[in-house]
Amino acid sequence: SNIGNVYWDLGVKQKALERFNQALPLQRAVGDRQGEADTLGSIGMVYWGLGEKQKALGYFNQTLPLWRALGDREGEGITLNNIGEVYADLGEKQKALDYYERALPLRRAVGDRTGEAETLNNIGEVYSDLGEKQKALGQFTQALQLTRAVSDPSSQGLVLSNLMRYWQADHHAGLAIFFGKQAVNQYQDLRRNI
Repeated sequence: SNIGNVYWDLGVKQKALERFNQALPLQRAVGDRQGEADTLGSIGMVYWGLGEKQKALGYFNQTLPLWRALGDREGEGITLNNIGEVYADLGEKQKALDYYERALPLRRAVGDRTGEAETLNNIGEVYSDLGEKQKALGQFTQALQLTRAVSDPSSQGLVLSNLMRYWQADHHAGLAIFFGKQAVNQYQDLRRNI
């Protein structure tokens, strides 16, 4: 599994998938349910990265009951968010919203503020796609506050980019430029720190 994670980090998705598929039966054989849940989620991420969304969804759906059985609310929240992201990619916005709204209280309950910001941002994107501008703005604003509170420049850049697109679509060029410049600054800070 760890070798699979390294291949995933290196962007070598097929090798990552091979290693995860080698690890999974071993984890099942020794009853390592947490390892099994992690690996199933990782396989789902690889398939998602390969553009095989239905396969990704299948693996995420296998992961969800394991996290619940383990009482791992963090794993459950991450998985619900991932399922929501796949549905969003598939254009099933209402299903995506349902999964995000189920993930959000779990992420809050375990104190995962970065994850909470990610889910709020995702909800904002869905509301934006559905044309519910005020709801989108509310979610983006909450997400921005959280990303600033936890000093997460990558997530902050993403939220700022979404706010830029939001204001651009609403024909407020000045605000779009304001948030766009902030997003660029966050990404430049990231590059400087690499």
